[in-house]
Amino acid sequence: MAGSGKEIFIADLQEGQQVRDIFLVARKNLAETKAGKPYLALSLMDRSGEIEARVWDNAAAFADHARVGNYVVVQGTAKSFRDQLQMGVVFLEQVSQHSINPADFMPASRRSVAEMQAELDGYIASVTDTGLQQLLAQIFSGETLEQFQTAPAAKKMHHAYLGGLLEHSLSVTGLADKLADHYPELDRNILIAGALLHDLAKIREFSYSSPPFDYTDQGRLLGHLVIGVDMVRQAAAEISDLTSRRLDQVCHLILSHHGRHEFGAPVLPMTQEALLLHHVDDIDAKMNYTDQLREKITEHGHQWTDYQRPLERFLYLQPLSGTEEQPSPAEKRPSSGRKKKTQTAQNDLHERQQTLF
Repeated sequence: MAGSGKEIFIADLQEGQQVRDIFLVARKNLAETKAGKPYLALSLMDRSGEIEARVWDNAAAFADHARVGNYVVVQGTAKSFRDQLQMGVVFLEQVSQHSINPADFMPASRRSVAEMQAELDGYIASVTDTGLQQLLAQIFSGETLEQFQTAPAAKKMHHAYLGGLLEHSLSVTGLADKLADHYPELDRNILIAGALLHDLAKIREFSYSSPPFDYTDQGRLLGHLVIGVDMVRQAAAEISDLTSRRLDQVCHLILSHHGRHEFGAPVLPMTQEALLLHHVDDIDAKMNYTDQLREKITEHGHQWTDYQRPLERFLYLQPLSGTEEQPSPAEKRPSSGRKKKTQTAQNDLHERQQTLF
């Protein structure tokens, strides 16, 4: 299949479908059955999602090809197992990265980079504090801007796709901007700067040049809150119009936006702007997470999800699009106009503590 385009995507698989195509190995475990026979338990991915796969025969021979991060040609059949689609694999072989298109395997934001860049520029231009505007303009330029346009906002929990960091940051900033209009006593300049910068260091916290996304050593050791404050302070050192007091206020928003010590915040939100940023960040992350659950619903009307460990509850949701229940006139409400987004979800406690917000 060298040089050919990918034709079969995980989201489109049907039970009983015969498959021969390229996938990315996201997880791998060489285990044994109760009878002592080796088998491979894999998670395969492409830009549309992930699927569990099992290799029951010749598992040891295929294990070297199926290393995490390898692209592999897979031949098998999509089967239903415990109400979940799974791939029964009879053959797999590693293929060179030069023979594939990475965009087929890395999920990306549905919003165009140009559209989001224009929105970012608009928010920066709207900041009337000269020092803060210079800080934002300096940070969001060059290599940092390129990375900010590309990075995911999380490994798995929310906005976990290329461009997800910029998309999430703009969404949080948009919510904060609307609430600043509602609460005019807030310092809008500080709030907008904090909203744009709160997750800046995720460009260093995550490794995303090739899938699957993972933490860098620096990301695991320090986390994006601490790294982010360091990045902002380094940029601020060259800006004479930015006072130390204003810089401290922005850094406080970055350090406190997780809201609670147990979720990785070194300090709790202690200003109105910090309190608001924490909550709008939390809202946007959870709405993106639930949108992914809604996207997986195929039946008409509201359905109960499986237990969602990151949120510690079941959820009662409608499909994301196409088959929503039509509300009665008494139930109709104005649309929020919120853009719908996509990403995969994973019940990962460390992820929940570090990147749900």
